[in-house]
Amino acid sequence: MKDLAPHTADTTRVARAFRRGLASYHDAAQVQEQIATELAQMLAAHAQAVGFDRSVEFGAGTGHLTNALLQRFLLDQLWLNDLVDQAEHGLQPVLDKHSATATFLAGPIETLVLPPQLDLIAAASVVQWIPDLPLLLHRCASALKPGGWLALSSFGTAHFQELVALGSQTGAPNYMDRGAWARVLPPQLDCVEIRQSLITLTFESPRAVLRHLRATGVNGQSRGGWTRAQLAIFEDRYKELFSVPGGVRLTYDPVMVLAQKR
Repeated sequence: MKDLAPHTADTTRVARAFRRGLASYHDAAQVQEQIATELAQMLAAHAQAVGFDRSVEFGAGTGHLTNALLQRFLLDQLWLNDLVDQAEHGLQPVLDKHSATATFLAGPIETLVLPPQLDLIAAASVVQWIPDLPLLLHRCASALKPGGWLALSSFGTAHFQELVALGSQTGAPNYMDRGAWARVLPPQLDCVEIRQSLITLTFESPRAVLRHLRATGVNGQSRGGWTRAQLAIFEDRYKELFSVPGGVRLTYDPVMVLAQKR
């Protein structure tokens, strides 16, 4: 396969992939929506708060986590960020549904100036794209006020294991299992809960897997198309190794992390 991943994310290429997939992402990203819902539920169980005064969600995309948070919390001042500036328009229906307002901040979260004294920083299915995750976590810890919450989801090392077995790492530079998170969280943050469990999807064919990846934008590091012969080899090997009743499988490996600032 030609989308072998480097150790760092090409932000321009990743942005282009997600921009291309914006129209299809919301419906195609069923697993990401499931993860966002569980992350918001996990926060609600531990924070036991009616709302948060000052909140930032980065990598908001089409609003799966935004919607899940607004269903459970009153969010007074809300900042929504996404790498793709076109995401702002798509988030408005989510905000209108909950009669909420938000300030949209476009650009990479790594260089974004975070508002100070935040009660909540949240992101779902995003931080696997951050090459220097410890640095970002330190920035988040500095922006949170004491007692503030950090709620994140990423993916573990079994994520898309079928594609990895066929020579692809699908582009994201930072897959970490639950045990690694305790080592990257800054000392100002107490780890409250970490969850990790596999989710397996079934597709009718390997080509349907590729269409799913394109629709969700997760092939953001792909460096070019395949020849007809390469595609045929990929399909044959995928069916040989990963066939299940009804088609072929694809594994997601979500990791959800909840931490609180001392």
